[in-house]
Amino acid sequence: MTMNASRRIAQRLDVEAALLDPGAFPSDFRWGLATAAYQIEGAASEGGRGPSIWDTFSMTPGLTRHGDTGDVACDHYHRWSDDLDLLVDLGVQDYRLSVSWSRLQPTGRGGLNPQAVSFYHDLLGGLRDRGIRPLVTLYHWDLPQPLEDAGGWPARATAEHFAEYARLVVRALGDLATDWVTLNEPWCSAFLGYGTGAHAPGRRDELAAIAAAHHLNLAHGLALAAIRSERPDAAVGICNIVTEVLPESDDPADSAAAERLDASSNRVFLDPVYSGGYSAEVHAVFPELAGHIRPGDLELIAAPTDFVGVNHYQRLIASHDDEAGRLKVSDHPAEPASTSFGWSVTPDSLAAVLQRVSTEYSNLPIYVTENGASYDDYVDPDGVVADTERVAYLRGYLDAAARAIRSGVDLRGYYAWSFLDNFEWAEGYGKRFGLVHVDYGTQERIPKLSAHWYRRTIAGQSGHPQRG
Repeated sequence: MTMNASRRIAQRLDVEAALLDPGAFPSDFRWGLATAAYQIEGAASEGGRGPSIWDTFSMTPGLTRHGDTGDVACDHYHRWSDDLDLLVDLGVQDYRLSVSWSRLQPTGRGGLNPQAVSFYHDLLGGLRDRGIRPLVTLYHWDLPQPLEDAGGWPARATAEHFAEYARLVVRALGDLATDWVTLNEPWCSAFLGYGTGAHAPGRRDELAAIAAAHHLNLAHGLALAAIRSERPDAAVGICNIVTEVLPESDDPADSAAAERLDASSNRVFLDPVYSGGYSAEVHAVFPELAGHIRPGDLELIAAPTDFVGVNHYQRLIASHDDEAGRLKVSDHPAEPASTSFGWSVTPDSLAAVLQRVSTEYSNLPIYVTENGASYDDYVDPDGVVADTERVAYLRGYLDAAARAIRSGVDLRGYYAWSFLDNFEWAEGYGKRFGLVHVDYGTQERIPKLSAHWYRRTIAGQSGHPQRG
């Protein structure tokens, strides 16, 4: 970084980027960053990796922005050591990453791929050597294509295959990681993957999406049991996306619409994991669920976890819509502020969902396992990425997290999404969430203003010495 760039960053931080109040978070609060394998690894056909549904989806013309794929992404597969050094420079204590099912078990069945085990062993060992705690997600949407060909998540067998995969991975890597996430945002896998077709595998079948929702919940329960049998001392949870849903008005029809949207987006996954079964409200929206539930399923799904993972991005406003199909809901992001995705910027929503999960669902420790925003970032002529919008976003949402703690929520950590700009699923490389800018042509990494702010914030809150 040039002297002028360093000076400009320092000036921006001093003038525009006020830090959080000292002591806003407990001294043992965990500060981290998050990524997902398909979004950063690349090396799609190396090391024995097999195709996933996202390879197939992204290679299908017209399904991703500009036909972008994750074939190279951030080339993290080859650059992981330098990337871990960058995590150290940013001062984070934790790193939430996912391992690729299609890399570790290319067909979704049988033994693990030794080359993949070696890669992840080196990666997790590199984190250990740098004093960074990994939080490992077993499934972040990269279903092996052969399992999709056999029915995918609408088929019960996929949940059973996932449990065996979880068992094998934790057996192979459990000496390097004690903290595990079974699934990331099963709502997206079920309803974007099989309902709207916006995500891989791109199917548009409402009944298949409902079946997928239950089998993803079941996969969590089966995997939890498998992990417990292999590593009884492991800490295990699931990361659900939790959206605040508010009615457009005080009209009873809008209130009912908000309740339906809440049931179909939040409760269908929160209720069975933390409350022992699907609520009447969920069954009312998805009566077909009952046909997929077998004896013992709900007990497996509701088995105790060790923490609650909350991913949060926006507030939605719901209103009644007679033309909106079975749900009869029209929804849109809250205004006025928005990200480049058009998502609302409402920090109070994070405090609200944390309070809700804490009071309605679980007294377990909670982690914000994803929270972040996409903006139209760019490198200016001085080599600086002055993402002041993201700094304001992080400051606002962390203020909200601190308020939640003061209100009694047992919030233990925060993982900003994301570490690096990356392949943003159907949006390809058109959306940038990273605290670190990636030039995809050269693979140069440039910490943005937000990265420098986050480093200072961590140092100021934890008492760790500031780097650089």
